[in-house]
Amino acid sequence: MKHWVSSVARRLLSVQTRRKIVSYAQWPPVGFVRFGSLRRLHPISRSFGFERGQPVDRYYIAKFLARHSSDVRGHVLEVLDDTYTRAYGGDRVTRSDVLHLNERRPGVTILGDLTKPEDFAPAQYDCVILTQTLPFIFDVAAVVTTVHTILRPGGVALVTVPGICQISRYDMDHWGQFWAFTTLSVRQLFEAQFGKGSVHVESHGNVVAAIALLHGVAAGELRRRELEFRDEDYQVLITIRAVRSA
Repeated sequence: MKHWVSSVARRLLSVQTRRKIVSYAQWPPVGFVRFGSLRRLHPISRSFGFERGQPVDRYYIAKFLARHSSDVRGHVLEVLDDTYTRAYGGDRVTRSDVLHLNERRPGVTILGDLTKPEDFAPAQYDCVILTQTLPFIFDVAAVVTTVHTILRPGGVALVTVPGICQISRYDMDHWGQFWAFTTLSVRQLFEAQFGKGSVHVESHGNVVAAIALLHGVAAGELRRRELEFRDEDYQVLITIRAVRSA
């Protein structure tokens, strides 16, 4: 019956008329979408929503690290500061190192380039926490090689990268922002070093979470179900847990 109606409509109605009928059959109808506060050419916040609360991507990062907090143990390396090491490692951490490329700022214990494995002693860390770092390094494959090299056998890398995201203007201007990722790209990237059975990749987010992050609307301004629903076609944040084989 449906096929017959479609066939008759194709014979009797013009292409323009058929398109109009299809457009008004959508919900909401074409032309009736209400953007409200989001209908603007400039975002609500250019700082990812930090001044409004916890940014959406940080919400996903915190949940990922909390779920794998038992991996944050022994000798731990983190980039820029040790915020996540302290928050999720507690007394399981026996030694904490903080890495910076070239600035001996307070709290930094190591200067080194993650694209150069020779800058680090091999097999020294039980855990490497690498959150939102890979987009700002062009040679990401070299970074993964370094992370694999500096982990002890059985050591774990907890890594997060953006999928859908805005440009971080400060980072872009100072050292460059080169990449956004998909679950497929990071899986291939990490499995090349760690092996297929040693890498677990997940995406987090959906269209509402993506819009919120791009506009700088904080996680606390969304409902829990709007944050927790996962749509693989809207990968806001991607998490990687990679274990160096023993």
